[in-house]
Amino acid sequence: MSGQVAISGVHPVRVVLQGGRATELWIRKGANEHRLIEIKSIARSGGVPVIDVASQDFDDAVSRDTNHQSVIAFAKPREMEPESALAVLLDGLESPVILVLDGVTDPHNFGACLRSAEAFGVSCVVVPKDRSAQLNQAARKTSSGASELIPVVRVTNLARCLRTLQQNGFWVIGAAGESPVNMREALNQGPLALVMGSEGGGLRRLTREVCDALVSIPMPGCIESLNVSVATGVLLYDLQNTRGVLQSSGTYQERV
Repeated sequence: MSGQVAISGVHPVRVVLQGGRATELWIRKGANEHRLIEIKSIARSGGVPVIDVASQDFDDAVSRDTNHQSVIAFAKPREMEPESALAVLLDGLESPVILVLDGVTDPHNFGACLRSAEAFGVSCVVVPKDRSAQLNQAARKTSSGASELIPVVRVTNLARCLRTLQQNGFWVIGAAGESPVNMREALNQGPLALVMGSEGGGLRRLTREVCDALVSIPMPGCIESLNVSVATGVLLYDLQNTRGVLQSSGTYQERV
């Protein structure tokens, strides 16, 4: 459908429907009807058309390797949230984790970071207004649907935003390859912001100065650095192992 994105899988479709962004729901003919009763009910209660689609037409609408679970929701593409949305997204969360991307300009890296963030239950992603990749088609495709599920907040002044988070109890950890400290040594209880730098230059000076701690990933091999999206996934996994399953905030639309 022109100008819209296709979200597949029971859980992602449920999130999109509950967020009020779905315009049409496709059910693959021959699907397990019992498993999709709730999804159909949510769609119909929100006035979203539910259409039974022939297997071939359904399969043509999704990538071959997609685990679609016989359901697709078409929705208006999610856009970045304004800075004012950040407080709403974090309201009521006991120990939220935020991913902050400082100057990640490549859309494929951006999309891959969103994918890791959503997979590990990050509450939201924060990016600067300038020096950041856009939420374009390349980023959306690389995110494998995560761009439609996790809120991305754009802020005017990243260092100021981090200081505000600190004033509200956040522990800010920045990734820096030269740091002798690993994630487990730097962790603090409570809300946390993980800051990842650009592909080439890493964290900017002002961003680095705001951080409460800098961490690196121990790497015994000859290669001394990782792609920013790979490093993001490694650090979020390490963080999850240390703190347990991260708390997710759901979508902005669900919380306002």
